[in-house]
Amino acid sequence: MNSSIRAHFPILHQNVNGKPLVYFDNAATSQKPLAVINAIKDYYEQYNSNIHRGAHHLAQLATEKYEDARKTVAQHLNASEREINFVRGTTEAVNLVASTYGRQNVKAGDEIIVSEMEHHSNIVPWQMLCEDKGATLRVIPITDSGEIIFEEYLKLLSEKTKIVSIAYISNALGTIHPVKEVIREAHKVGAVVFIDGAQALPHKKVDVKDLDCDFLGFSGHKVFAGTGIGILYGKEKLLEAMPPYMGGGEMIKSVSFAGTTYNDLPYKFEAGTPHIEGGISLGVALNYINEIGLDKIAAYEDELLQYGTHKFSEVEGLRIVGTAKEKASVISFLVNDIHPYDLGVLLNQQGIAIRTGHHCCQPLMDRLKIEGTCRASFAFYNTKEEIDVTVNALKRAIKVLS
Repeated sequence: MNSSIRAHFPILHQNVNGKPLVYFDNAATSQKPLAVINAIKDYYEQYNSNIHRGAHHLAQLATEKYEDARKTVAQHLNASEREINFVRGTTEAVNLVASTYGRQNVKAGDEIIVSEMEHHSNIVPWQMLCEDKGATLRVIPITDSGEIIFEEYLKLLSEKTKIVSIAYISNALGTIHPVKEVIREAHKVGAVVFIDGAQALPHKKVDVKDLDCDFLGFSGHKVFAGTGIGILYGKEKLLEAMPPYMGGGEMIKSVSFAGTTYNDLPYKFEAGTPHIEGGISLGVALNYINEIGLDKIAAYEDELLQYGTHKFSEVEGLRIVGTAKEKASVISFLVNDIHPYDLGVLLNQQGIAIRTGHHCCQPLMDRLKIEGTCRASFAFYNTKEEIDVTVNALKRAIKVLS
C-alpha cells in the first residue's frame, strides 16, 4: 500500500506518551481520512440545514448531498435506494429488525439461530424477542480455532427456524464465516437471515444480491466515516411488509387524530431529523475506499495479517486466540497468565493502541474459557514497521510483568 495513504489520516501523525502513535484498534473504530473530515466540516460551514422539507437553498443542497450518500451506499452494496435505511449503526439495525419483522413474524415455539461468537448486539435483541414471544434462541457451536461447526448448524435448522443472525466477520477473532452457505441453507427451511456486516465492510466487497441475505447492517464509524451513522439493508418486499420502528416526522405521509398514513420506503424507518452530516460522511468514506480499491485493500491487509501472525508468534509465551483458515486482519492473543488489561496499559505507555477485554463477546470468551484477550486489528493505513514496533514493545512489557 502506498505510504502516501497515511498522509490522508491526520490523527496518525502524533506522539502518545512521547512515542509515535501505533493505532491497532480498528475493529473498534477506524480513523477518518481528510475527505471525510472535510465533508463534515463543509456541511456545518456551508449548508447546514434540515433535509427533505425545506424549500430554501440550504435545505435543498443538504437533501441532495444526503440522498447522494444513500445512492452511493446502494451502489456499494448492489441494492436499490429503497432498500437502504439510515440508522445509528449495526446495533440499531439489529434492534429494528427484531422489533419489527421479528415481532410480526415470530411466535411461541419458533426458533432463532445465532452463533457462539456473536457480538452482544447480535444476541441481546434476539433474546429479548424470544422472551417476548416465547420463542427459543439456538446457538451454533464453534471449534477451538474459532470456526462455526457447519454440520451442527444444519442440525439446528428446522421448520421452526424463523431467523438466522450471524456476523460476516467476528469482531473478536477475525473469523470470516461462510455466510453465503449459511444463507442458502436457512432459506431452504424458509428462514430469513440477518448479516452483521460491521467488520466486513471495511475489509471486503459485500454484494447483497450475490449473498442473497434478507437483511444486513453495518456501522459507518468502522468504515472510515463518522460515528452515530449506519445502514440497514433489507429486501424491499420484507421492508414493505414491516411496521414502522419509530413514529414521528418524515416517516409519515399524513397525520390526523383519526389515523396516520406511513411514508414510502426508505423513509418509513427514518423518523425525526437524521444524522445528516454522518450520512454524508458515509457516502464520502465509501467513495474514498472505492477509489483505493477494495481488492487492493483486502490483499494488503491480508499481507499485514500474515506478517503479524508470524511476528507475534515469535513472542515467547504468546498464544493467538482464533486461528480460523479464513480470517480478516485481526489478531487476538494472550501472553502466559498476564491479564490483557495490564498488557494494554504498558503498550499504551509506548504509544500503541490495542483493545483489551471480552470485546462485547462474553459468551465466546466463556466458550474459550478465558476472561478476554488483547486484540490488534489492522487497517490499510497500518504498516509492517508498526507491527515490528508492537512486537518489540510486547517483549518489553512482558519482561516488566513477568
